[in-house]
Amino acid sequence: MATRLRARTSVNLQRPGWFVYTSLVLVLIASLFPFYWSFLVGSGDASTVRDPNMSWLPGGNFLENAQTVIQNPAVNFWKALWNSIVVSTTVSTSTVVLSMLAGFAFAKLRFKGNGVLFVFVIATMAVPVQLGVVPLYILMADYGWTGTLGAVILPALVTAFGVFWMTQFLQQALPTELIEAARVDGCNMIRTFWHVGVPAARPAAAMLFMFTFVTSWNNFFWPFIILDQSNPTLPVALSMLQANYFVDYSLVLAGVLLATVPLLILFIFTGRQLVSGIMQGAVKG
Repeated sequence: MATRLRARTSVNLQRPGWFVYTSLVLVLIASLFPFYWSFLVGSGDASTVRDPNMSWLPGGNFLENAQTVIQNPAVNFWKALWNSIVVSTTVSTSTVVLSMLAGFAFAKLRFKGNGVLFVFVIATMAVPVQLGVVPLYILMADYGWTGTLGAVILPALVTAFGVFWMTQFLQQALPTELIEAARVDGCNMIRTFWHVGVPAARPAAAMLFMFTFVTSWNNFFWPFIILDQSNPTLPVALSMLQANYFVDYSLVLAGVLLATVPLLILFIFTGRQLVSGIMQGAVKG
């Protein structure tokens, strides 16, 4: 028995072979290629992408193209950047907080209509966003919010996916005995959620925040409809770089890379905490 246990342990501790490393390198190259292609075109000029003999080495015009994008009065880059930061941060924070509250209730509280209401929330994910654009626009026009960031933030304060995500996670990661112990110690439901539910939900909350932030940052459809050129988010502002009959892809992709930089900075500073939180949640589960 001890021999079998040692054999299994030695097998589990073996380092991955060449196939695993080769696959990871190929995945890494495939993931980085779109960024390199964008930088390659963004560092050239208007004729770069149309040149059949285009060099695979970057040109020297990226800083000039980036400066052109930033200084373009039609883009209003700095205001659009600030608007995207405000919208993405507000939407991500509210989605995490409200999804944790709803997920805690669906996962650990027993009330009449729990299952039916949860199914109804999940069913809303099957409704295409495009179906609600017209009534939503009419509603925002009645409120006088067209052209304002509130019209972008309010419809996205919470998502059905976020509620589903937190519910499924808390059902597995949060033992009911901890809630009962907190209640016996005299905690009301709010304090129980804060001291028991929030620490347990932290890994899933970090993942949900990152997914929601990236989705909100890249959202183009609804902001393009509800906002005007004087108060855009970054994806809407970058669309102003495209002319009617000619598109300078070097400027467009330079702007796309500039819009990607804040996301890369966010991943650099939060990636380690995100991975540690996921591993902590996996060990607890």
